[in-house]
Amino acid sequence: MGRIGIIGGSGLYKIEGIKIDREVEVKTPFGKPSGKLVVGNLEGKEVVFMPRHDVGHRIPPSHINYRANIYAMKKLAVERIVSVTVCGSLKEELKPLDFVAVDQFVDRTNYARDMSFFTEGIVAHIEFAHPVCEELRRLVYEAGRSLNLRIHNGGTYINMEGPAFSTLAESNLYRSWGMDVIGMTNFTEAKLAREAEICYVTLAAVTDYDCWHPQHESVTVDMIIQNLNKNVEDAKRILSAVIKNIKPERNCACKDALKYAIITNKKVILNKIKKDLDIIIGKYIK
Repeated sequence: MGRIGIIGGSGLYKIEGIKIDREVEVKTPFGKPSGKLVVGNLEGKEVVFMPRHDVGHRIPPSHINYRANIYAMKKLAVERIVSVTVCGSLKEELKPLDFVAVDQFVDRTNYARDMSFFTEGIVAHIEFAHPVCEELRRLVYEAGRSLNLRIHNGGTYINMEGPAFSTLAESNLYRSWGMDVIGMTNFTEAKLAREAEICYVTLAAVTDYDCWHPQHESVTVDMIIQNLNKNVEDAKRILSAVIKNIKPERNCACKDALKYAIITNKKVILNKIKKDLDIIIGKYIK
């Protein structure tokens, strides 16, 4: 069984209960990850933990090196990633302190981030209709329910560009589109994880009503942090329950996402690209 990756969002910079084996600085062809990765054991399973904004929250969403982060996870033999993120709610019924087991994404970053390993010299088109691993998402939802937490089974996460929060016009536009929650990070992670054949799921923690709600006309960091502190412990409880229930085998399509996706003739792929992406494409081009 491969390792289980945990990506921590705002407020989740460490997880109590992990028996830490070591901290690793991982080198990647795409530069430095957000910080050191913690390799250890949680609930009897090998895990790798990384706070996407680094400890102390020093990296804004637009400047996270997403490719390096996911590549580093792959290099450390991670097969599944549970990504914890804070988000704003775009629907009345998704209340602050609720959780959402996200099943869809819409991108509004206008591709301002590097979100593919296949950008030059090799082309791959992954299937992305269902951007999260349904097997893993089901475990997240069931874990929340078993802990008697308010967790919603599915929802669309719209990934905006940051670091500013939405304007009122934007917030109302996204509501008119039927979006459920809004955040700044997880779409890019999901796409890269699929390219790396890593199962990926988002556990979204609702901290606010964005700015559309008449009783919550502005979003402030203070408001978010207050609610974040209340549900970060519940997020950790969900993580522990999910990890405990993960089975060794993967029966989803995520593990073979690149099987028919690479269309470049392997004879024309440069050796440097083959070397750099070996841990991702090696089994398909040898």
